[in-house]
Amino acid sequence: MKMCRAAFTVCLIVLLLVTSLVGCGSKEPAHNIAEGQAGTSDKVEIKFLHSWPRPEANAYFQEVITAFEKDHPNIKVKMEAVGDEAIKDKLRVMMGTNSQPDIFFSWSGEFANNFIQSNNSLDLTEAFEKDTDWKNRITRSAIEPFTYDGKIYGVPLRTNAKFFVYNKDIFEKNNLSEPRTWDEFLYVLEELKQSGVTPISFGNIYPWAGCHYITGLNQKLVPENIREKDYDPAGGEFSHYGYIEAIEYLKDLVDKGYFNNGFNSIEHNMAIEMFYSGETAMMYLELIEFGEVDKDFKGNEWGFFPLPAIEDGKGNQNHITGAPDGFMISSKTKYPDEAIAFLKFLTSQEMGEKLVTTLGWPSAVIGALNENNAEPYLIKGMKALEEADDMALWLDTDIHIKISDVYLPGLQEVLNGRKTPEALMKEVQEIAKKVKEEIY
Repeated sequence: MKMCRAAFTVCLIVLLLVTSLVGCGSKEPAHNIAEGQAGTSDKVEIKFLHSWPRPEANAYFQEVITAFEKDHPNIKVKMEAVGDEAIKDKLRVMMGTNSQPDIFFSWSGEFANNFIQSNNSLDLTEAFEKDTDWKNRITRSAIEPFTYDGKIYGVPLRTNAKFFVYNKDIFEKNNLSEPRTWDEFLYVLEELKQSGVTPISFGNIYPWAGCHYITGLNQKLVPENIREKDYDPAGGEFSHYGYIEAIEYLKDLVDKGYFNNGFNSIEHNMAIEMFYSGETAMMYLELIEFGEVDKDFKGNEWGFFPLPAIEDGKGNQNHITGAPDGFMISSKTKYPDEAIAFLKFLTSQEMGEKLVTTLGWPSAVIGALNENNAEPYLIKGMKALEEADDMALWLDTDIHIKISDVYLPGLQEVLNGRKTPEALMKEVQEIAKKVKEEIY
């Protein structure tokens, strides 16, 4: 009996030693995924949601993903693309669940702040501070609108701005030049109308198009310190008369017949086609659309200018409407290191230059846009942006979403003649008061 116990004890010791040795031999070294290293055996899938479903944009992001997965064989990126209007609703619903994408698109400003304040966005400050190469290659002015209380929560992909693009042939036939002031702008519009040409293409079935006009007009007509206070949900009153003036300025363009008929019932892309065909003389377009203009304008020469200065406006006249946009990481992600690794790759020098070359988008990566890979019009647009004092962020992303949900549809009603500017701003004031009470 003693011999059996001894034999059992020896066998048990041997078994434990063998098990221990096997465990040590199979243990793999740790890898820091966030620093771009790969090699762990477990396959990880991260979900990536962006807002550009058009084929050329989807193809770009798929190329980025393919290259990233090649360098990181243990990470799979599952991509989904949803358009501008739909993604607002999708994100709003998803942020109230546990099925959030690991990486999701976001506009900057208050739109991003909503995710931050609801604890749905991962704090990326430490990741930026640890990787100075990453931090230093992103344009600082593009990071600032994703910064809240001194902490960084978003990674800008591109910088965007708004300009009036015009048909040079039509302007020359009517002896017109680029207007610098609002009075000069009105003169140009009236001359075009009198010549039989519709001055401006406008497609406002989705009210972000009208919102871009009001963004710039608010900025030019409302003192900067008041506007910044109002756009903050904690201080929003919207009582300055400049807000009513801004709507009146836009309504004046409607009443004088400077836009195409039925603008509130057609899409932005339909309005662009009217401009391309020569039915209209100009259109308020984004810098990221310049590449398409150059390609689809049928050989016609074109130029561009910013929203003209309003000589007696109370705001800063040297701002340009626009904003950076980019990506945030869900605070609920199970794979923060892998998600950070992908965003680093997406905003690398190589991918930034590829963004400019492939899509004609101004990258937020410093030096990605240059004379070797960008057309002169894109360089000129970026120069105008750099020379501006600042950017007026898109209104619908710079104010609380509940205020935006009243402001934008109400603006459509004003332009249709069913509501006055005063009535709309009263509604905006009321919802701003409710938002302040709910949050604070």
